[in-house]
Amino acid sequence: MKRVKKDIDFWYNLKIYFSFLKNYKAVFAILLLISLILEASNTIEKFLFRAIVDNGTSYGAGTLSVELLTSKLAMIGLIFLGLVVIRVFLRWVEPTLIHKLEANLIFDVKRRFFGHLLQLSHNFHITHKTGSLISRIGRGSLAMERMTDFFIFNTSPILFQLAIIAFTVPYFDMTSTIVILSTALAFTIYGIIVQQLQRPASLEHIRADDVEKANISDVFTNIDSIKYYGKESYINQKYAKISGSTKKFLLIDWGYYSWLGLGNSLILVIGTFLTVYFPLMKFLAGEMTLGTLVFIYTLYVGIIGSLFNFMSGIRGLYRSMTDFQDLFQYGKIENEIKDKDNASDLKIEKGDIEFRNLKFSYGKRNIFSNFNLKINKNEKIALVGHSGSGKSTLVKLLYRLYDLDSGKILIDGKDISDFKQESLRSELSIVPQECVLFDDTLYNNILFSNPSAKRNEVMNAIKFAQLDKIIEKFQNKENTVVGQRGVKLSGGEKQRVSIARAILANKKVLVLDEATSSLDSQTEHDIQKDLHRLLEDRTSIIIAHRLSTIMSADKIIVLEKGKIVQIGNHKELIKQPGLYRKLWNLQKGGYIGE
Repeated sequence: MKRVKKDIDFWYNLKIYFSFLKNYKAVFAILLLISLILEASNTIEKFLFRAIVDNGTSYGAGTLSVELLTSKLAMIGLIFLGLVVIRVFLRWVEPTLIHKLEANLIFDVKRRFFGHLLQLSHNFHITHKTGSLISRIGRGSLAMERMTDFFIFNTSPILFQLAIIAFTVPYFDMTSTIVILSTALAFTIYGIIVQQLQRPASLEHIRADDVEKANISDVFTNIDSIKYYGKESYINQKYAKISGSTKKFLLIDWGYYSWLGLGNSLILVIGTFLTVYFPLMKFLAGEMTLGTLVFIYTLYVGIIGSLFNFMSGIRGLYRSMTDFQDLFQYGKIENEIKDKDNASDLKIEKGDIEFRNLKFSYGKRNIFSNFNLKINKNEKIALVGHSGSGKSTLVKLLYRLYDLDSGKILIDGKDISDFKQESLRSELSIVPQECVLFDDTLYNNILFSNPSAKRNEVMNAIKFAQLDKIIEKFQNKENTVVGQRGVKLSGGEKQRVSIARAILANKKVLVLDEATSSLDSQTEHDIQKDLHRLLEDRTSIIIAHRLSTIMSADKIIVLEKGKIVQIGNHKELIKQPGLYRKLWNLQKGGYIGE
């Protein structure tokens, strides 16, 4: 697969990050202030050590009395004790604030992008791998923590230290100030250059890792197929190839750290030599005290740790930006299906449906041209035709999973495009060919269609779908967890859950999309009775390949290449020459191809 190389949009990603952070700017400002106070206290501590050395030297030279030395040391001790108390308190407050801030940021980014992805169009979700979406939400939310740590723990300490050095050290020695600041600048610039060169490799590694996680998700979603066909070894070899690609890019990415370490070490060796050399020369010349020399050197040593910490933060910054890029780009994707500004909620009262002058294409593939169909209140119509005739597409258009090229779909005489799409879908009910369930209890899976329903309503729906006799055999009854996608239930049991859902939803319009085609004949016969009861007093659209299941439909619509070629009930159509009678004769109660 050809890889598309994309650069990172730093400014856009920072803009999105700060859009989350601005909600907590007071906490962030307090954390920065704490960092400044802590760095200032470290500098004061080094200055106190300078005073101890200089006073000790004066006492050793006989120019300072023991009484004066004692009083000065006592004062230094009190100041140092005060600094310790302040630092202990701030070190206790800081983690509490940072944990609260980062937890809120992680929660906010998960919620925003989960909600955004959830409302994107049907077309988006069928063209993006679930594993990648999960991976990117996870990495992007954790990058919020890494980015915040970068500002609080990596950037603010070094900036405050450099500022303190720039304002304090020149008082003692300008040359040392220039050396320390130049060393820090060279260290930082070199590190940024190397990591800029490393960026493409980091992107390749992360995207290879994305592909790997998507593959893992795909494999375990289709574990039954792998087992049935005995393809464990084949899948294992395929995964080894994919994970090998991740390993290759990981090694290339990590290879840059060798060059980074080499250059940083060389810069620090030169910087250390110069930082010691110039103050030492002044000390030997009698132009600087020993305490001042120690003060300058301890400041330099302190800043080395912060420089390494900063460069580590820079690595985290680039990693965060890459993770942000993969997640935040979804924020630029808009739902292809848009609600009008003045869209209201739909409430279906009668259930009349009309497809008027429909024109629709999948890309260049034309499906409907000037298609018209009217379904009356409580009418049960069936859609029949070969694969590609437009049966399922018509239902997707009714659900507004796609927008029309032209024409209208009316419910109770109202254009569905005038209403909020979520309210439209919530007013429809469906029993699909395969009922895909959540990894939750059987009860909660039924409650999903109407979360506000009372327990007795759920139990009545279970009884209607004749699930009550089935769940009596389960140890936990209706509280039985059905497993991922409902794997612990049989096909017939899942369809009964689907019927119970539809009953609990209690909508005026019902769609049966191949509701029994995947079941054995006996199970289908049993469930058909429930479906007939379910269809009562509802406008119903039935898609079926087994023509025997639609013999009682009020009207059968025969489709071919997006056009209606026959309309009538079963008795009328089998008497007429045409596609329906041909299919009936071929099938005689069996199947026609999807």
